[in-house]
Amino acid sequence: MSDLAERLGLDPDARAIILNADDFGMCHAANTAIAGLLDAGYVDSATVMVPCAWAPEALSFAASRTDLDVGVHLVLTSEWTRYRWRPLTGTGTTLVDEAGFFPADVLSVEETAAVADVSAEIAAQLQTALAAGVDVTHLDNHMGSVYGLLTGRDFLRPVLELAAQHGLPFRLPRSMEGTATDPALQAKLDAASAAADALGVEIVDRLWTHPFEAAPGETYEQVRDGFVALLRAIPSGVTEIYLHPMTDDDELRALVDVAAEKRGHELRLLSDPVVLHAIADEGLVRLGWRALRDLQRQGGGAS
Repeated sequence: MSDLAERLGLDPDARAIILNADDFGMCHAANTAIAGLLDAGYVDSATVMVPCAWAPEALSFAASRTDLDVGVHLVLTSEWTRYRWRPLTGTGTTLVDEAGFFPADVLSVEETAAVADVSAEIAAQLQTALAAGVDVTHLDNHMGSVYGLLTGRDFLRPVLELAAQHGLPFRLPRSMEGTATDPALQAKLDAASAAADALGVEIVDRLWTHPFEAAPGETYEQVRDGFVALLRAIPSGVTEIYLHPMTDDDELRALVDVAAEKRGHELRLLSDPVVLHAIADEGLVRLGWRALRDLQRQGGGAS
């Protein structure tokens, strides 16, 4: 664990969480859910998938509500069968598959994407959000496509350089505590964390979520209870918990291949009194990414 909590003005032993809604802008079902959660304070931040067809709606909302924490969900993949999106930098690069869309899988990105093309695309995605009037608070990454988790070939350098250039924190955990025990993976995180520190980019202590899909026959109450157990296990330090809340409607079910029901469960659980009670009962401190951005821009880097 780092000294991040203390540098944020919290007790050194504070258990702080950032509840982040990924995939803002992916579709209208995502936008209605996430905008409502942000407005009500049930999530602390969200990140927009700028290349997606419904991103303009999300960007417009974010530009009108600069009091809320909205970042950019850097996209290099397009995973669904019936609904795809393309790079902002065009289709004449190494970032597309044979159909001209972002690849459906992370492995293809790691194996075929050129660093220069990645750098240009992520810069274009951030610039599009800034040009729309969004007070971008942070960066993160869709499907973990920049981390090099499959082949070891990562794109963290251009991401961290972009984050440093714009004074933005980035979703990178220092530790796999509570999620994995792979020494090789932790060694990779150690090197990436050192690179972030060298550039003055703020990162979180750890990154948690719960299963992407509901188990067969799993009820909403079981999903909720599993999420409550996750909250009660949060250690000291700063932990981002990312979710994908969406309205489970006809649009969403027409777009995605799996997990529509789980997206609806996540929308419901974030305002569930049982979940809210668990957060209060555990004394978890709610943070937004803006606090990390302010710290970074003030030069209060990791020691």
